[in-house]
Amino acid sequence: MRTQLDFRTPYAGPVHAVIFDWAGTTVDYGSLAPVAAFTELFRRHGVAVSDDEARVPMGAHKKDHIRQLLAMESVARRWKEAHGVEAGPEEVEALYSEFIPLQTEIITRHASLIPGAFEAVQSLKAIEIGIGSTTGYTREMMASLLAESKRQGYEPDCTVCADEVPAGRPAPWMALRAAMQLGVYPMAACVKVGDTLADIAEGLNAGMWTVAVTKTGNELGLAESDADALPRNELSARLEAAARRLLLAGAHYTIDDVSELPALIDSINDRLARGERP
Repeated sequence: MRTQLDFRTPYAGPVHAVIFDWAGTTVDYGSLAPVAAFTELFRRHGVAVSDDEARVPMGAHKKDHIRQLLAMESVARRWKEAHGVEAGPEEVEALYSEFIPLQTEIITRHASLIPGAFEAVQSLKAIEIGIGSTTGYTREMMASLLAESKRQGYEPDCTVCADEVPAGRPAPWMALRAAMQLGVYPMAACVKVGDTLADIAEGLNAGMWTVAVTKTGNELGLAESDADALPRNELSARLEAAARRLLLAGAHYTIDDVSELPALIDSINDRLARGERP
C-alpha cells in the first residue's frame, strides 16, 4: 500500500495518486475522436448531430452517451422525422454495436499525446506519485490507443475502462478501482484530472480532489492549431467561460492543460497538511 492509515487518524497528506482521463486530457487535443464517431454514427442513420450536441454527454460510457443524445429534444425530433418512430432500447443497442468498431478506428487518428503531458507525468513519477487513468471508452476501443500512447512514452500504471465497472461516469467506480489498483487510500490522497463535467462528478463522487482541464479538452473543443489561431481576447474569454462551468460543477482547480498540474500538487499537499479535505 502506498498509503497506510489508521482510520481514526486524520490524513495530512501528501498526494499519492493522480488519475487522468484520456481524450482531451492526455491525448487527442480537443477531444475530437469521440465527436467524430458520434456525428458519423448518426449521419449513417440519416440524423444530423452537431459537434456541440455530441459534446454535451462527453465523458460518459459510450452507450450512455448514445442514450443521452437520443434523449435530447433536438436529436429525438430529428430521429423521429427520419425514422417515423422514437428511438428505444433496441435502437440504443444497435447503435452501440455499430459504434464500437467505428470509434475504435477513429481513435487511431487522434492518438497523439497532448503537448506537456509526457513531461507532467514524468514529474509526478519522479516524486513517487502513482499514475492511474479512467475513460469512457471500452477496453476494446482502448487497445490501439494504449499501444500508441506507450509508443510515445506514456504508460499509466493502470487503466480502467467504462465496461469494467458496474456503471461509468458520473459514478465513482472507475476512479475507485484505479485507486485500488494503485494501492492508494484514503481518497483524499488522490487527484482526479479530466476535461468534462462527467470527469469532475466522477472524482467528487469518489471523494477525490478534482482538477479540470480547459484548453485541450471538451469544453473548448478545438484542435491545437484552431485554438492557437483564435484571437487572444476570444481565446481568453472562452477559457474563462469553460473554467466557470467546470468550477460550478465542483472542480477544485482548473488548468489550461496538464503541464500545469505538477505545480498544483504542492498546493493540494498544503491544504491536506492544514486538515482540508476534497
